[in-house]
Amino acid sequence: MSASADTGAPLMEVRDLHVHFPIRRGLLRRQTGTVRAVDGVSFDLHRGETLGLVGESGCGKLTTGLAMLRLLDPTAGRVLFAGRDVASLGERELRASRRHMQMVFQDPYSSLNPRMTVGSIIVEPLAVHRIGTPAERRDRVAELMRLVGLDPSFINRYPHEFSGGQRQRVGLARALATGPALIVADEPISALDVSIQAQVVNLMADLKGKLGLTYLMVSHDLSMVRYLSDRVAVMYLGRIVEIGGRDAVFDTPLHPYTRALLSAIPTPDPRRERGRRRIVLKGDVPSPANPPGGCRFHPRCPIATAECRTTDPVLRVIAAPSGPSPPHWVACHHA
Repeated sequence: MSASADTGAPLMEVRDLHVHFPIRRGLLRRQTGTVRAVDGVSFDLHRGETLGLVGESGCGKLTTGLAMLRLLDPTAGRVLFAGRDVASLGERELRASRRHMQMVFQDPYSSLNPRMTVGSIIVEPLAVHRIGTPAERRDRVAELMRLVGLDPSFINRYPHEFSGGQRQRVGLARALATGPALIVADEPISALDVSIQAQVVNLMADLKGKLGLTYLMVSHDLSMVRYLSDRVAVMYLGRIVEIGGRDAVFDTPLHPYTRALLSAIPTPDPRRERGRRRIVLKGDVPSPANPPGGCRFHPRCPIATAECRTTDPVLRVIAAPSGPSPPHWVACHHA
């Protein structure tokens, strides 16, 4: 199975990805269980597209992104970047591949070293990968600062001298330093003031167009995901339950969990807001250390049947692509 956007060769292919963490207890730290943070995720990511990965906290979104970059080692599965399996690369090969895969972290206040100047932070990836001469690196840092909307004269300032939005721009400049093809962005605007969130979102959209970037956008902010993404994948308890084109997922959601998520998006129109029907799910998210049998969503699903409690649904195509539209996949017996 491959939930892909088109028939061209994908930049990244994730195949049956598992990331499990052992639960250890007692004086001897014996393993007594396993947290199945990511439990069989597969999708493709094509050059120049943005895939939004959404879901509740703890569903495995960020763990998926970290495993794609090999910042976490997968338990099982394959992660192919430009045809090479990232999960099986040695240390030297992995370091070389990381030049083409970068990350923008959620918190701009903790992701920048407070003891380093902005110039040192941005130039560090160039030094690590031995790109250019010292003079070329200085020119590249000034170019990157202008690209993300910062004055190059700030090069010798420290992170504490910048606002949150400016720090996130520094994080973007650092990620762009080596000329990557793929950027994994973890909640890139959630730690920022509302007044500057739109500026960072528009900057990321502009950079994608100028540089031909490919994004994996991990986010709770469904409005931002709809604005930036070409496709949207919805995760629940370690698995993808729906994936398809942005408009298809937002306008005609097929999985009951997706419908519940979208019903929580507030609207600025008071009349529409008063008439909007919220879908309130019962119960809590089950523990990833002990997921329910059958469909993992069935304990909270308003349309669950006996089949849902016993049979695990597979991710299948419900709507075949028409023209440039990507296929619409869903893991639900009743879709």
